[in-house]
Amino acid sequence: MVETNGLPNLSDGDTPDIHSLDYGIWAAELFDNLKIEKAFVAGASFGGLICAKLSIVSPEKIIAAFLLNPGCLQPFSLKLNNLYYNLLPILKPNSKNVLKFLDKAIFSKPQHCLSEVSQALLVDYELFAISRYKDNTQKPYYMDKELDKINVDIYLLEGEKDLLFPFHKSIKNVQKHINTLQEVKIFKNVGHGIETYKIAMNYIGEKIKNYR
Repeated sequence: MVETNGLPNLSDGDTPDIHSLDYGIWAAELFDNLKIEKAFVAGASFGGLICAKLSIVSPEKIIAAFLLNPGCLQPFSLKLNNLYYNLLPILKPNSKNVLKFLDKAIFSKPQHCLSEVSQALLVDYELFAISRYKDNTQKPYYMDKELDKINVDIYLLEGEKDLLFPFHKSIKNVQKHINTLQEVKIFKNVGHGIETYKIAMNYIGEKIKNYR
């Protein structure tokens, strides 16, 4: 399996060139090896970019794609508050700073949060990743005119409190580039980690259940 940014392991971080279509080719090969002819796909953040690449490479494999706060509709935000919370645990890695990053950039308490047990595990994981893993992977980027090539049904799910990729700009760009956009759903008081938000997951389930 191709590793993605933030995943600690013993490899050298040698991944496909993110600006190529290789991630889409990899995803298509994954379908073939699992003997999946066609399916719904969903991807959050970096995963949203992979869904977009797959949509360009092998649209015949996709029934519809759900992009959750995707990292392909705009550049990473350079606003000071986003940079501060993202850099804080990297420059000074400790539980307090990791928790501050999670609270301010990834989740949005009290509506969007994890259980205490899950939160503690995530903090431990983040500290391990920061201190033990050398991240050589490339980061998501704004695909811009590449997005014009997407020709599958797209559903965009956005968290209102996403600092990494603010929802207003993502919505503007998806409407500009993707003619097959079916719906945009904004979840109030939800941060970047929208894939952990039960209501968003239920929304996807209902769309799949009632898909034409």
